Amino acid sequence: MVSIELITVGDELLIGQVIDTNSAWIGRELGRIGAQVDRIVSVHDSAEDIREAVRTALGRADVVVMTGGLGPTKDDITKKTLADLFAGGRMGRDEAVFEHVRRMTAERGMVFNELNQAQALVPEGCTVLPNRVGTAPGMLFVGPAGAASGAEKLLFSLPGVPFEMKELMAEQVIPIIRSRFALRSVVHRTMMTFGLAESAMAERIEPWETALPEGLHLAYLPNARGIRLRLSAYDVEEGQAAEEIERQFVRLGEYIGPYLLGYEPSSVESAVAELLRSRGETLAVAESCTGGSISARITALAGASEYYLGGATTYSNAAKAQLLGVSAADLEQHGAVSEPVARQMAAGALERFGADYAVSTTGIAGPGGGTSEKPVGTVWMALAWRDEAGEVMTSARLMRFSELREQNIERAATHALNMLRLHLLGVSEAFQQTGML
Repeated sequence: MVSIELITVGDELLIGQVIDTNSAWIGRELGRIGAQVDRIVSVHDSAEDIREAVRTALGRADVVVMTGGLGPTKDDITKKTLADLFAGGRMGRDEAVFEHVRRMTAERGMVFNELNQAQALVPEGCTVLPNRVGTAPGMLFVGPAGAASGAEKLLFSLPGVPFEMKELMAEQVIPIIRSRFALRSVVHRTMMTFGLAESAMAERIEPWETALPEGLHLAYLPNARGIRLRLSAYDVEEGQAAEEIERQFVRLGEYIGPYLLGYEPSSVESAVAELLRSRGETLAVAESCTGGSISARITALAGASEYYLGGATTYSNAAKAQLLGVSAADLEQHGAVSEPVARQMAAGALERFGADYAVSTTGIAGPGGGTSEKPVGTVWMALAWRDEAGEVMTSARLMRFSELREQNIERAATHALNMLRLHLLGVSEAFQQTGML
């Protein structure tokens, strides 16, 4: 099996200023074609560190993919360092790249200065990988054959800008790897779930997991928006493996039916959207502690205008009263973070927007504002709808999250939408109160 290592270049990665999403994306895409990433290394914008990382990686791996350090400024030194390593420091101008950068700067109204022109300088002997969406070309360096695979070793150097890197990976790097190495046949399929903690999930599906056919491998991938369950099969006939994985996920529904959202990239919000769209019904939102997060997640989906009418972010008590009709007396007696207020917020949004359903959130996201009675992480959420007689009905739920503000906001938004999802599926309120962790 081809061995691949990734090297990411940039001080910003090591000090935490920028999160390395490139490696995660590259690893996922390579995995889909049966190539395995064995190591990921991040290094400073230092010629010595880059040289050491490249030499070490090429000593082990068949393929090395580097990202970063190809920009036009002085801190971008990857290209010069690679020229020193592979071409004795010699570089020449690639005319196709020169013309591409000249044209791109003109289209953007930029001056075609010396720094931009230098983007066309590439180490002698490398293969230029045209970057049609940016100014820094990718580069391919070919080394001697590796002992393990017998194939020539490849080093790809790509821009660190994510959309440029993705374009070059898809159009250049992956086709080259496919053409030069024998890859494993691999099938991955991931089911998205929400509502069970990892330990509870493992306990529920243990009989299903134990009975999985030999050759299928299960992985649990939890985060704040649920648990991804990935089934993988290696060195198999792809069509048969895909059919078997499909059968197993159908069986999984017998154990955790209401918790299933659908195949990746399904989410709670996409499941809600599909249910509303199929029923021809609409949604409105009333948010306090989530600060518009629910609306943002809904409207991030294409076609949201079919079912989403609008939302009110009512952070102050006055806004809750004036915009949603929340009782001033209840705000005074129970406080903004309370069951009566959550129910009235949802009902107010339902009536003011004329929606079929409305969800609301009101809570203490933190880090301050908590009390012994209502600590940070306390969130009330509610759902409103009309019964057959046209009367407004509401249900509410109290959640206790963590002391972390960002996590509290994300979890509150997800659980509020999940209340609606379960209601649309016909899951009883009793289950909603006791069946989820």
